[in-house]
Amino acid sequence: MTHLTILYRGPLASCDYDCAYCPFAKRRDTPEQLRADRAALRRFTEWAAAQDHDVSVLFTPWGEGLVRSWYREAMVELSHRANVRRVAIQTNLSSRTTWLDRANPAKLALWVTYHPTQVTYDRFLAKVTGLPVRHSVGVVGDPAHLEDARRLRRDLPADTYLWINAEEGRSYTDEEAAGWQEIDPLFRYSRFPHLSAGQACRTGDTVISVDGEGTVRRCHFIPTVLGNLYDGTFRARLGPKACPKLECDCHIGYVHLEPTGLYDVFAGGILERIPAR
Repeated sequence: MTHLTILYRGPLASCDYDCAYCPFAKRRDTPEQLRADRAALRRFTEWAAAQDHDVSVLFTPWGEGLVRSWYREAMVELSHRANVRRVAIQTNLSSRTTWLDRANPAKLALWVTYHPTQVTYDRFLAKVTGLPVRHSVGVVGDPAHLEDARRLRRDLPADTYLWINAEEGRSYTDEEAAGWQEIDPLFRYSRFPHLSAGQACRTGDTVISVDGEGTVRRCHFIPTVLGNLYDGTFRARLGPKACPKLECDCHIGYVHLEPTGLYDVFAGGILERIPAR
């Protein structure tokens, strides 16, 4: 093994935002849960830094990670490790961003989501355009947010990718989809689930999912356990595998499906969702 991509999701399940489409809106973790999350992340960070092969890490917390100091510190630390190619996180960017000045900008990146009901437009735009690291920006494809997304596309730098995620459970007419496609030329990949059963996928081979206990699965969406990260039992079960699910409808899953060709589309920016230019 020369390189392993890891999607890490610890027990953190709290968020400072209250989005109507999210089950974790304004959810609070107890102090005990936060301590457990912090300890789990510390253990994972130490493991990643100690490997004799390269790793790339995408943090995909159920809640908002960057409002917690331990996620900021983990990202800074990993960005300076020689064996870490990339460390990225999904975030609403609600927290301060001065900590990024201590990170290695060549390795740290952000996957930022704009939530129009939760933050003023001017505040969000000023914060995201001032970021000193690579980043993509995106919006959930709720029709109520279409004009906000259009405005954001006009105001963001031309080289900042603005992605649109199809809203869960929503079907789009061709006319509706065309409006989102004008903003995000890659929206077609999100609009419909990808038929994945029997298809070649990098998850379970060069990509794995890890939880706070170190339990390894091929991805977040398949419950089968491959082993544990910390005792190394997962390694014997790595290898090329066809997807057992009928379909895959989340970007962090289907981007790794080989038939989509998205490793070429996002070459150099798989984890932070930045297309190759």
